[in-house]
Amino acid sequence: MSRDSDPSPQDEAARAGWLSYVGGLTQDQIAAELGISRQRAQRLVSRARDEGLIHVRLHHRIGACLDLETALKDRFGLQRARVMPSLGPGADPVRAIAPAAAAELERFLNMEAPLTIALGTGRALRGMVDAMEAMDAPRHRLVSLIGNIAPDGSASFFDVVMRLADKVQAPHYPMPVPVISPTPEERAAFHALPPVARVADLARNADVVFVGVGQMSDDAPLLKDGFLTRSELDEMQAAGATGEVAGWIFDSEGNYLDVGTNRRTGGVRVAPGLGRPAIGIAAGASKVPAIRAALKSRIINGLVTDEPTAAALLSLS
Repeated sequence: MSRDSDPSPQDEAARAGWLSYVGGLTQDQIAAELGISRQRAQRLVSRARDEGLIHVRLHHRIGACLDLETALKDRFGLQRARVMPSLGPGADPVRAIAPAAAAELERFLNMEAPLTIALGTGRALRGMVDAMEAMDAPRHRLVSLIGNIAPDGSASFFDVVMRLADKVQAPHYPMPVPVISPTPEERAAFHALPPVARVADLARNADVVFVGVGQMSDDAPLLKDGFLTRSELDEMQAAGATGEVAGWIFDSEGNYLDVGTNRRTGGVRVAPGLGRPAIGIAAGASKVPAIRAALKSRIINGLVTDEPTAAALLSLS
């Protein structure tokens, strides 16, 4: 990393303010996390407030985070990288990265030229939308990359396109198919329908992509949310499954698998090596192998994550 100096006073104040206002830590907990006295923790939080470093979002780029961003860009050839301060052991990393992800999406929504923005689904993207400011962006189009029908016929709980459209007043295009169809033939039949074909084409040619990255270990989100059975997960793990983006499962090199549920996934896969922004929103120790694989094959060419995840990605050869 380029910097080897001690954190600046603003760095320390911003980190303390982040832990207080976003992490919800007490001054005693902040003191323990930063290895300082309670009185110093109190002064740093007050400074962060008085200097306007924290307004729910972090308004000061901490030097260590900037170093990690530069290293990630250099290592993986990323177009964009945002690394947010850790909220400490046991905290939900989505809380740390959601405000930065929201700012990234707002950056595109504020552009004057009309854009088509494709979105995956999941907790991280829902957190991103919840952290956004309301705005009017009717010139842009929002399209889902993933089906919005759960196995029981209900709407997918973490679908974000309609939630985002309501917040930014933009036209939106849900993917009106099951997340995973029962058979490849049924998936093909859905995609042969003209309305589905039009939405899929819109998603395929989107100007910018925002996706979560899911792990394919035994705590896989696809399993926990009921889109994958235990036997299907076993089959995909045996084939080398490491991660998934928009329901499409890939191995440790970021190559999409041609087995199991990938033959029945209802949405549109993100093609590796897009020249357009494809930004992953993901953090957490369990996701590191999946994020790394997606970066290696350039399924994603941008990343919003937190400090521990960034450091873990860079520590891997």
